[in-house]
Amino acid sequence: MGGAPLPPASPPDTLRVATHNVHYIRLGRETGPWSVGDWQERKESLDLAFRALDADVIGFQEMESFAHGSVQPVNLTLDWLTTRNPDYSVAAANDPAVFPSTQPILYRAARLRAVDEGWFFFSDTPDILYARTFNGSFPAFASWATFADRRTDRRFTVVNVHFDFASAGNRLKSAELVAERIRPRIAAGETVIVIGDINASAASRTARILKDTGLIFAPVTGSTYHWNRGLNLTPAIDHLAATPDIEPTGNATILRRRFAGDWPSDHYPVLVDFRWQ
Repeated sequence: MGGAPLPPASPPDTLRVATHNVHYIRLGRETGPWSVGDWQERKESLDLAFRALDADVIGFQEMESFAHGSVQPVNLTLDWLTTRNPDYSVAAANDPAVFPSTQPILYRAARLRAVDEGWFFFSDTPDILYARTFNGSFPAFASWATFADRRTDRRFTVVNVHFDFASAGNRLKSAELVAERIRPRIAAGETVIVIGDINASAASRTARILKDTGLIFAPVTGSTYHWNRGLNLTPAIDHLAATPDIEPTGNATILRRRFAGDWPSDHYPVLVDFRWQ
């Protein structure tokens, strides 16, 4: 390992939540960036990063192995992490013929139990599986899962998102759809945590739409996307935001480091320790 220090253990009576965009694997490529060969080289790094997070809940983006845009039953990354980390269970992922598996939410089974899960696509037809986005581009979506804490039976819902990197219009409409879907939960007094790669800064119009629901963004200092080279040139685009009843104990922690001599992906993992008020 090398780089920034590892995060300390989470404080007592907190919930550690993390997000990590791990980049797609292209099954049709044997070598080169994001190929199967590249995956074989970096998979140990990803596993070590996952363990270093030591999160109770972690939402992933781009966790898909695909070929020529088709839906694949193969998910090399998910299979690898779940095999190496049997203490974690998987929510918000299933047979890709009926449930998109690109954005699973892993959780510590001894601490939490999953009680519900679902998805909606960033589209004019959000409840149609693999519906194309508002401008007709490749499907993008939110996965979500509701958990109960085995210690206290407190319940909370994690919404895991990945907004369009290329289209500002898609980002704004996607944020509006997320806001529309979580407002009834917030109005009912639910704890809601929205995490993921919004491809926008916390000061952006995209983030403002989410903030207007009452969500509070945990402070994230510096870059979370690094071009797979450790280049910290842009504001954070990976975020964690929550309803006011659960608050961060401090700023987000970003794991800006290689593991086993390699970067886990082109995004850094980001974690926040939350405590209920």
